[in-house]
Amino acid sequence: MSRSEDDVKTVPLTREVYEYLVAQAEPPSPVQEQLVARTRTLGGPAQMRIPHEQAVFLTMLGKLLGARRIVEVGTFTGYSTLALAEGLVPGGRLLTCDISEEWTSIAQEAWKEAGVADRIELKIAPALETLRALPPEPVIDLVFLDADKPGYQAYWDQLVPRVRPGGLLLADNVLYGGEAVRADAEGNALAIREFNAHVRSDDRVESVLLPIADGLTLARKR
Repeated sequence: MSRSEDDVKTVPLTREVYEYLVAQAEPPSPVQEQLVARTRTLGGPAQMRIPHEQAVFLTMLGKLLGARRIVEVGTFTGYSTLALAEGLVPGGRLLTCDISEEWTSIAQEAWKEAGVADRIELKIAPALETLRALPPEPVIDLVFLDADKPGYQAYWDQLVPRVRPGGLLLADNVLYGGEAVRADAEGNALAIREFNAHVRSDDRVESVLLPIADGLTLARKR
């Protein structure tokens, strides 16, 4: 079914509109502001940090779910991890996976400063090894994928069976700067395009792709 221009409701995201959008979210805490500033000193890699409005969304989803168990693949400097940890119920736990001790050392300082370090387990190892070692029971409430794009499908297939019915899986960068829409996509864009098709064909979940940041898939375990 084709769509006419009249069907497209999305507002073009100019700088002015974006700044207004961000202003409608809960403002960043002093720790978040410090973490943003510290991450910016890394130069190019700093673009891997999720934007603040997305962090607010992650915290809210955790609270709505009453999340007790969260798994994150891709920690970087811990901005998303901090947001997810803030959404846990008392006594909840968050497992986050990464391979960089340098970047996650920045994260650990921020978590300690924010008072959430005791809720977070950081695993420095290839994420697929960590996920395969998890108990098979479906007890995970919330998943956030934001790591190497060719690994998304494998991470997804390890995690879906471990998510409880009604739990959520989120995958970041699923538009990949708009490149994922191209039939001739290559590299990471092709990996994302194939992952998106994999999610849509997965009858274990119901899903929607949201135009948040670089595209965010939200899937609910049936």
